[in-house]
Amino acid sequence: MRKISVVIPCYRSQDTIESVVGEVRNTVAIHEQFDYEIVLVNDASPDNVIEVLFKLAHEDPKIKVINLSKNFGQHPAIMSGFNYVTGDLVMCLDDDGQTPATEMFKLIEELDKGFDIVYANYESKEHNIFRNFGTFVNNVMAELLIDKPKNVNMTSYFVTKKFIVDEVIKYQNSFPYIGGLLFRVSNKISKVQVKHRKRLIGKSGYSFKGLVTLWLNGFTAFSVKPLRISSLIGFLLAIAGFIYGIIVIYKRLTNPDIPLGYSSLISAIIFIGGMIMLMLGLIGEYIGRIYITMNKSPQFVIRETVNIDENE
Repeated sequence: MRKISVVIPCYRSQDTIESVVGEVRNTVAIHEQFDYEIVLVNDASPDNVIEVLFKLAHEDPKIKVINLSKNFGQHPAIMSGFNYVTGDLVMCLDDDGQTPATEMFKLIEELDKGFDIVYANYESKEHNIFRNFGTFVNNVMAELLIDKPKNVNMTSYFVTKKFIVDEVIKYQNSFPYIGGLLFRVSNKISKVQVKHRKRLIGKSGYSFKGLVTLWLNGFTAFSVKPLRISSLIGFLLAIAGFIYGIIVIYKRLTNPDIPLGYSSLISAIIFIGGMIMLMLGLIGEYIGRIYITMNKSPQFVIRETVNIDENE
């Protein structure tokens, strides 16, 4: 019998997580050749979701609960769950019901065709415009910087094989980014189309700051391409400045009556100065993350667990 481990990070989901867990149970029950476990990770949610998780775990020994000591974010929460999965297959989905557990076996069927990772992709997403734009930018940047397959969109709903997860959890640095970790382990990646449902209760936990932090985690932890792009931009600006300087000298020599371009000079200084500050900030971001990693800042800290054998 094959076993599915379902990892669900929980944040502000006290009113939805029970229905999500029920949906997972009912879906797996239809397929008798599969067993399951559900790993619920409380990412220091400000609501009473931890009480709901404890209740579910006490009712069902197949439900494991990890209670983090503070809010570390979705990706560290997933990493904490990955450390305690025991199934042959590992699946991640959301706690708000927008990722339909009823379609989880679509992903598994695709995985069994010889792939190591399968993402759920959506024809249309029931997020707000801001969140959809953030997802679009994230996917474009992932293609450019961490070699994401062009035909696959990264989503929070995916399934992978256990050996992939075993490799992913070897990553001990402070800024985990699940997509980057998966892509560096295997290139046998596929997708299936599923329906994305509307959020019935509450709103997305991702703010603009959260999305920017997610991008930085992914693209400074797994790629030096931003630094190379900065070098290229600096090189192009230097060439442009040199050419512009020659043009100014030529015009001045051929027509001494041309007034000095104060406005254009200030504009050029502000533009180039801004680019320099941007590049220095990017370099500083890399250096800062190196410093934090050297200080061994933890990915996550577990306050308590339920139904978890520490020897697993």
